[in-house]
Amino acid sequence: MIIQDLLKDQIAVVTGGTRGIGYAIVQKFLEQGATVILFGSRQSSAEAAIAKLHSENPEYSVTGLAPDITDLTSVEQTFSQIVKEHKRIDILVNNAGISARDSLYDYSEADFDKIMDLNVKAVWNCTKAVAPYMRDQGSGCIINTSSMVSLYGQPSGCGYPASKFAVNGLTKSLARELGKDHIRVNAVAPGVTRTDMVAALPEDMVSRISADIPLGRIGEPVDIANAFLFLASPLASYITGTILSVDGATQV
Repeated sequence: MIIQDLLKDQIAVVTGGTRGIGYAIVQKFLEQGATVILFGSRQSSAEAAIAKLHSENPEYSVTGLAPDITDLTSVEQTFSQIVKEHKRIDILVNNAGISARDSLYDYSEADFDKIMDLNVKAVWNCTKAVAPYMRDQGSGCIINTSSMVSLYGQPSGCGYPASKFAVNGLTKSLARELGKDHIRVNAVAPGVTRTDMVAALPEDMVSRISADIPLGRIGEPVDIANAFLFLASPLASYITGTILSVDGATQV
């Protein structure tokens, strides 16, 4: 049985929605009847993603914006604009983020600040901006993108797992704080996924990575998007404060 229209008439904002996992989330939400406002790092990339989505289905209700999500004022102005047009925001996906693999000895203060600004502060900014609207409308769903390295760490690039540990902490704390306002807050922690970076790896390297995953393959963006869809849908109406691992039981 195929369930359709799980997100019918829902207004969803997806940051980092122009490619990879974010783009797959946008696709999945649109397929299930949502109206989606995707955020990109540049307006040109947002418009390119919209053009691609409309080539797949001209009926998709999707628009794109490019606020500076590391700046609270920019975020607040953008969410105010969205609510003025759509009257509400039902779902926020905090997906935008960057990674790094530099060793501690090579890590610059500027690089550490950059990863914290986008991976942590931007999540806080968007959540702070959207929460009053969700509180006033009596419902809301916020889903953050974490990572399997938030649970296990990684041997280099300490800023990335540190930022995702922080995302987990925000998720669990805000779930407890915002529950009284009928706002659910969860996170998805993907494992190795076939994004642009992984797709560029030699096939023999991908095979070696896959060999350490009990399911025998790396994840596809749609695998991760399905988890976001579940958490955004009424099927997860009593789930909050959860970090959902979607990693094929990756061996660390």
